[in-house]
Amino acid sequence: MKPVEVSTAGSLAGKHALITGGSRGIGRAISLALAQAGVRVTIAARNDAGLRQCASDIATLTGQNVYTVQMDVCSAESVAAGVDAAVNAQGAVDILINNAGQAASAPVLGTDQQLWQNMLDVNLSSAFLCSQQVLPSMMEGGWGRIVNIASTAGLKAYPYVSAYVAAKHGLIGYTRAVALEIARSGVTVNAVCPGFTDTAIVDAAIHNIVEKTGRSAEQARDSLAQHNPQRRLIQPEEVARCVLWLCEPAASAMTGQSITVAGGEWM
Repeated sequence: MKPVEVSTAGSLAGKHALITGGSRGIGRAISLALAQAGVRVTIAARNDAGLRQCASDIATLTGQNVYTVQMDVCSAESVAAGVDAAVNAQGAVDILINNAGQAASAPVLGTDQQLWQNMLDVNLSSAFLCSQQVLPSMMEGGWGRIVNIASTAGLKAYPYVSAYVAAKHGLIGYTRAVALEIARSGVTVNAVCPGFTDTAIVDAAIHNIVEKTGRSAEQARDSLAQHNPQRRLIQPEEVARCVLWLCEPAASAMTGQSITVAGGEWM
């Protein structure tokens, strides 16, 4: 009988992780958690000032240098150039966190084609583009981790965000299909599905609720927290800890899964 592995301390040290949307919110928390684990971190986003500030903050907290790359995850050319820059600076990508995402609110009859396409591009196609760039080297090396940050909206429906719900459902399907296809390669592909999380996306949702209903910001925030049986918003750090575990060698049997971080909310 093999002994049970109970410690993963330092098991990711020296790996290279690329985190899209890595400069704020959940992405920032994931970037920090991976850096604290000794991972060589590259954060990608469109806003260069935000990237540099996040990299500076993480370096101060961990002593780890963080590489930054400006990238538009909706552009195949930008993704290819960004991944090339990351690889040239820090070596092949061992861990990809597809975190970039947006949520736009509109009734179904008020959802135009541009909004629909934007939601698909940033929440679904971006994961496809980034994964295609890093998968060949992962599979060649026989080890890799891809974690797609989805949402409870990928497992259930919410009104007034049909395009976002469709994109996140698509991301769950993509996760499962790729995981099955490469199951024997040593590369795992999983999704993490946070509930309403204390980030800028929720701040925007609160703003929309206030504008459309006249409720106070506190009342709007509380209405979102009610989806969580614990009656609170999820914290980005809680999502990051789940992601960190999925990246560990000890989680090698976990692939094609959609893990909910939502305080017990039933899907």
